[in-house]
Amino acid sequence: MELWELCARERIRDTLAVYNWSGDALRLDELAAAFCDDGELEVRGSVPARGREAIVDFLGGAVAAPNAAASASSVRRIVRHNVTNIRFTDVTPQQVRVACYFTVYTEIGLDHYGRYRDVFVPVGDDWLIRHRFVSTDWSAPDSTMAR
Repeated sequence: MELWELCARERIRDTLAVYNWSGDALRLDELAAAFCDDGELEVRGSVPARGREAIVDFLGGAVAAPNAAASASSVRRIVRHNVTNIRFTDVTPQQVRVACYFTVYTEIGLDHYGRYRDVFVPVGDDWLIRHRFVSTDWSAPDSTMAR
């Protein structure tokens, strides 16, 4: 493995963390900065959001609003994404394809889980998401996020 590839892999791991930490903290502008300016977020069964502003608009309702039961109680809003089994499936200096699993915990406990399929590209010193496909494999009946 060459040095550029090691650097790319670590930059990508950092971008994955920025996406999830920012989303969990409801800092959607920071989350959107993990994407290229014209990056695309595609959630299975939904119309893809293209561009950072559209991504923020798309995620705004899902991340920020707890379900009615949680709103009526004194339960504090919690969102924690955990990403595992990060697999680099195709690595070139121009583009890297990444597949991984995610699990999301909210104030209800295990909320939903699924897979990310990403295409990363170099932008300056960073590697940003050009395209993310989100596939939710399961969600709790009272999920606060998964639709």
